[in-house]
Amino acid sequence: MATAVKKPAKSTKAKPGNKAAKKSAASAAPAVQNTIALIYDFDGTLSPKNMQEYAFLPKIGLDPKKFWTEVARLSIERQAEPLITYMHLMYQKAQEKGVQILREDLVAQGRDVAFCPGVEGWFELIEGYVKQRSGGDVTVRHYLISSGLKEIIEGTSIYDQFYNVFASEYFFEAYQLPYPKRVITDTSKTQYLFRINKGVEDVNQSINSHMPENDRPIPFQQMIYFGDGETDVPSMAVTRQNNGFAIAVYPKEKNSNICKELFSVGRVDFYAEADYTEGSDLHKRTCLLIDKILCDIKVRQEKDQL
Repeated sequence: MATAVKKPAKSTKAKPGNKAAKKSAASAAPAVQNTIALIYDFDGTLSPKNMQEYAFLPKIGLDPKKFWTEVARLSIERQAEPLITYMHLMYQKAQEKGVQILREDLVAQGRDVAFCPGVEGWFELIEGYVKQRSGGDVTVRHYLISSGLKEIIEGTSIYDQFYNVFASEYFFEAYQLPYPKRVITDTSKTQYLFRINKGVEDVNQSINSHMPENDRPIPFQQMIYFGDGETDVPSMAVTRQNNGFAIAVYPKEKNSNICKELFSVGRVDFYAEADYTEGSDLHKRTCLLIDKILCDIKVRQEKDQL
């Protein structure tokens, strides 16, 4: 295989949100298409529940089911975007209880978020597999695209495992109350797939300019998207329509009906329980797709030598 783009040592790896470091690293890297991107949803995919249900909602004494039911009702009544509605209701309900929403508090709440089995060791497990199967010629990056709150994600034990994190955020200095800074909806998630594809990960830069396929650092056919349900359909569709792959997962506490339906209509390549431990169905099926991607990279590189 071609010479690898070496992955930085862990101590110097560009952290999620460290835009300057990533931009510098991207500009210095040669245009070699030998990177695999694993892209994840968060709620219901890496974590069994919505992240707000672990600490935020208990802190203000709200029943999660009642909260999300009110979000759905209010968004329909006001014809409002559901994601903006939940961010608004978080503030409103906290204010009613006399609880401030501070950035540092949300980050601290990330420590209470639980994960599906094996998640914390998954990233190293997959990186080791790719290194072993490719002889070190191919690297893997993990990305997170979530409608949840980046502030909470920052406080989790897995935050530093991601090459980049795209998630909803608050302005905390706006009008003396938290105000949505970035809202990532089901459909707007697809923008970030193209950012990963084109290597334009600074959200202040446009991705609308034409870029030849051969110049894109991570082709879609070297992406695997992981999601848990209907809210991930736009991202799954875009990934698969561009020859990439998608896997639907379901936490053990939930049934697999939605994932089976996504599989039956061709939205995903595989589905499996959200068990990220070595040897699980999810692990084996992910490795099958990785092997296919590695073979395709090798075939393309061999053709390039002719």
